[in-house]
Amino acid sequence: MTQIPTLVNVKEAAATIAPYVKRTPVRTLYLDNGIQLWLKCENLQRTGAFKFRGACNAVFALTDEEATQGVATHSSGNHAAALACAAELRGILAHVVMPKTTTEMKKNNVQRYSPSITFCEPTLTAREETLQKVLIDTGAVEIHPYNNPRIIAGQGTAALEFLDEIPDLDILLTPVGGGGLLSGTAIATKETNSTIKVIGTEPTGADDAYRSFRKGKIIPSVNPKTICDGLLTSLGEFTFAAIQHHVDDIVTVSEEAIKSAMKTVREKTGMSIEPSAAVPIAAILEGKVDSLGKKVGIIVSGGNAD
Repeated sequence: MTQIPTLVNVKEAAATIAPYVKRTPVRTLYLDNGIQLWLKCENLQRTGAFKFRGACNAVFALTDEEATQGVATHSSGNHAAALACAAELRGILAHVVMPKTTTEMKKNNVQRYSPSITFCEPTLTAREETLQKVLIDTGAVEIHPYNNPRIIAGQGTAALEFLDEIPDLDILLTPVGGGGLLSGTAIATKETNSTIKVIGTEPTGADDAYRSFRKGKIIPSVNPKTICDGLLTSLGEFTFAAIQHHVDDIVTVSEEAIKSAMKTVREKTGMSIEPSAAVPIAAILEGKVDSLGKKVGIIVSGGNAD
């Protein structure tokens, strides 16, 4: 697959990963302002995040010859754990480059699948340079965290399940970092029901996707400042193209609203979600999305928080 995936590719991904992924539940969240939200709980997915969908699709799409030397990636945690788990299921080795600053919970989540881990400085440049050395040394196949059509198609399967259960949504929100979840969600949603608005949400302190969307070109993330460690990366060419074509808007939220959203979810549902997953709910709390009288769905991206 060398171009932006389509709904056909998302459905193919759904068939590929069906034996391995969980069909996560949809729960309702009633906010104090009277708004009701429908939550697709990918925090309850295998490895604790939606990332397992894309990683599983990418790993099981490899030929036996391609898979011989294993797979490799860089990740702040969720994609690393997802790839390591998918590789273990296929019986191959995963080589993972992780920032030194990754939370202990995410480190432990990755290490349970026994990958080969290399730690690096917490910058995108350091991650990419370290990964290139690993690829040269091992001959492994790179599985990019988001800028990979098979990853995008796999991530889109969460929305496919969501719409199968709740087909009459008015709005569907996801967080956006590198754009794998947002682009996959937008493809699956818009090609299923074009009337549903798909909106990306991002921290104000890491608003490169917001600015890229408005400028019509990729503006790299430089020195982002946010508690959302999963949303620090820049968009890729595949994800940006899909977002430009299918996404209705991207909005930004404050750190205070993100913390408030995490607290709200914990108090009202009993679930602990990671900061990145709280961003779409923060957008509703801050009134960044016109949700009054609308049926709003949110993909809760992950639950791997200390």
